[in-house]
Order: sequence, then structure tokens, then C-alpha cells
Amino acid sequence: MDLQKQQTEPRRQPAPTVADSAARAAGLRASDADRDRIADLLRDALAEGRLTADEHAERVEGVLSAKTVGELEVFIQDLPAAHQDRAAPAYTAAPHRPDGGEIPARADDNVVAVFSAAVRKGRWRAGRRLHAFSVFGSVEIDLSEAIFEYQQVVIKAVSVFGDVQIRVPENVSLRGTGGGVLGNFEVEAMDSPDPQAPVVYVDGWAVLGNVEARPKRGKLVADILDRVQRKVDKRLRKHL
Repeated sequence: MDLQKQQTEPRRQPAPTVADSAARAAGLRASDADRDRIADLLRDALAEGRLTADEHAERVEGVLSAKTVGELEVFIQDLPAAHQDRAAPAYTAAPHRPDGGEIPARADDNVVAVFSAAVRKGRWRAGRRLHAFSVFGSVEIDLSEAIFEYQQVVIKAVSVFGDVQIRVPENVSLRGTGGGVLGNFEVEAMDSPDPQAPVVYVDGWAVLGNVEARPKRGKLVADILDRVQRKVDKRLRKHL
């Protein structure tokens, strides 16, 4: 009876292992970005003296003709940088909700538009919580040049027969929780490669209205801070 049961029962497939995943990744077709990454590692190895000029030229030639990711990895398997890159994650995903107790219940600023328009843009301090209400009006919140004093920023956006537009730098993390009632609630979620980058949470509703949040291309938090620092340094040099 047991033998018959064993013959009729389907065999369970073993769970995929890390080695299986690595083997599948090695068989993927290589992209131009993959070749550029390997070429950069080889260039660094040449500058550090780990490769001779002839070895570097030979490996670069092989990189250009490689077809799969596994073929590319062969050219850097004896370099320390390759193992460091494997151990480090590509990015750390931001949490979908802010940490408990980090965000106050009371807003630092309120932006209200009733049959009118309200705008927050330029160099301004974002704070930890911002409320935006649009009733038959339009609200624009532009964080692309804002000063982020805190890593987590929550924007409560409510639109009733109105429009709320939110723009953030493209190197922050963006999360959204909300919905629409005969309206549109759209948040273009994204993760920053930097785990210490600000995280903007958009929470709210659109009732016969529109709420949109997305990155503003070409605007980076680091670039803005560097530009401000250069202006400060220039002013200091004038007074010295």
C-alpha cells in the first residue's frame, strides 16, 4: 500500500538555491551597461597595479566580445572589487510607511487653495509634515530645491474638485498611500541608491480631483547643497 502511494504521488521539486539563482543570472545576455561596469573595474585594477597594460588590453577586448553576464564575470573573478560589488546590495528599499513616532500629528505647514492657487517652491524648509488641501483650486508643492532637515517627510494631500501637484528631487525615495473617488491619485514610487537619502511619503485622497507626485528630472539634493555651499564660500572669500 505504501509502495503504491509512493508511485502515484508526484515528486516535489527542490526549492531553488542561491547557486541556482546565480547560475541563471550568469546565463543572461550582457547589456552595454554590464560591459561598461566590468571595463570600469578593469581600469581601476590597471591604475592600482593589479593588472599590466597587456593584461588590461586583453581583458577589455574580451569584455567587448562577451555575450553573457557569466562571460563578463570571468575577467574580474581574481579582482577584489568584483567580490565587494557582489556582497553589497544595489540599494536599500525605503519602508512603505514612516517610522512610528518620527512624524508629529500636527503639520509644520498648511497649503490651502479654495477657488484659488497656492504654491510652495524654491529654497524652503520642508519640515516633517505638510498638509495640502485643494478645493476647486490648485496646489503646487515643489521640493526640488527644498532643504530637508529630516530624513522622513510626510505630505497629506486632499483634493476635492481640485489639483495637487508634488515634485521631488530625483535622488530621494518616494512612497504613496491613498486613492481616488471618481478622481486620480498617482504617486511614482522610487528608491534612492543612498540609504541615507530623504524619504517623502504622500498620503491622501482625490475626490473628483487629482493628486500627483513624481520626481523632477535633473534636480538632485546633493547638487543643490553643493551650489549653496559654493555661494557661501564665495561670500566668505569676499570678506577675507
